[in-house]
Amino acid sequence: MDYIHDLRKIIGPRKIILNCAGALIIRDDKILFQRRADNGKWGLIGGLLEMNETYEEAALREIREETGLNVQLDSFLGIYHNHNMVWSNGDAAHVISAYYTAHIVSGEPRIDEESYELKFFGKEEMPALFAEDHRAAMEAYFSGIRYPLMQENRVSSVALR
Repeated sequence: MDYIHDLRKIIGPRKIILNCAGALIIRDDKILFQRRADNGKWGLIGGLLEMNETYEEAALREIREETGLNVQLDSFLGIYHNHNMVWSNGDAAHVISAYYTAHIVSGEPRIDEESYELKFFGKEEMPALFAEDHRAAMEAYFSGIRYPLMQENRVSSVALR
């Protein structure tokens, strides 16, 4: 289940390519941000894909884990890069992120062990974001970019010939 930790046991902290998915969770024209426990900085809600997950599945799972919210993805914002992500333990990666817009279906925001704080911010009061992919997704959102949700293929037992 924990693909990234298993991978890191093999290769250590050297730079690798990782895939991430997340969403701008919107309520009353404000966006939910997370102040992260690993670096104390603000960012969007999301995280790394596990083996055999689609971007959409990962975004929904990460949002549920990190906020307790059930959301519906509304639109696709795009693919963004964080070319030089380094975690506090020294693990390095080029993170490729898929970001969506979403609205809350049920639940109230609650923090988990990955968060110090969750808070909705309007455009004029947004905190500084720690990652270049988060900043790029926000720029796309405020520029009015919205695409239909991708039709991602799921794991299939059908063999290609």
